[in-house]
Amino acid sequence: MERRLAPRKVTLMSGAIEVAGSTIGCLISNMSISGAALEITNSEDIPERFNLFFKADQTRIPCRVVWREVKRIGVTFD
Repeated sequence: MERRLAPRKVTLMSGAIEVAGSTIGCLISNMSISGAALEITNSEDIPERFNLFFKADQTRIPCRVVWREVKRIGVTFD
């Protein structure tokens, strides 16, 4: 059953997770107005809350993790 509030669209954008003054690269694989799915190396390294940095336009959005897989996480935008 689909639980997202808004449908997501494939994006394949380069991004970074900003945590305590450092960054972890990621691929923003899909996104909606309310959240995104991120491809990462290891989801255990990612805290519950962080800023998602969009390299294309230098935008930062506060995020909260809502689900985790080994190399993927789903986030909602705060």
